[in-house]
Amino acid sequence: MFDPKNLTKLKKLDKNAPDTMKAFWAFDKAAFAEGALSVQTKQLIAVAVALTTQCPYCIDIHTKEARAAGANDEQLAEAALVAAAIRAGGAVTHATHLFTE
Repeated sequence: MFDPKNLTKLKKLDKNAPDTMKAFWAFDKAAFAEGALSVQTKQLIAVAVALTTQCPYCIDIHTKEARAAGANDEQLAEAALVAAAIRAGGAVTHATHLFTE
């Protein structure tokens, strides 16, 4: 199902829902702009979130953007392991619902 060529089809969303997509692109641009967090930090967060949501498009795009912002292999690895810890932590803490008092 994952094929980077599919991203060209986003133009169909732009065409068929122009107001909403304009709002989305503006929001996306603002969210990733330099601010209290650097662009690099924001892209590393995006990589971690993409790994937890398991979106191959987002993993690909945000890994490239993180690298373009100066992220190195060590930073990407740490972001991946933070994502793994959060994902595992969610399973562990939700396990508390398995037990009655």
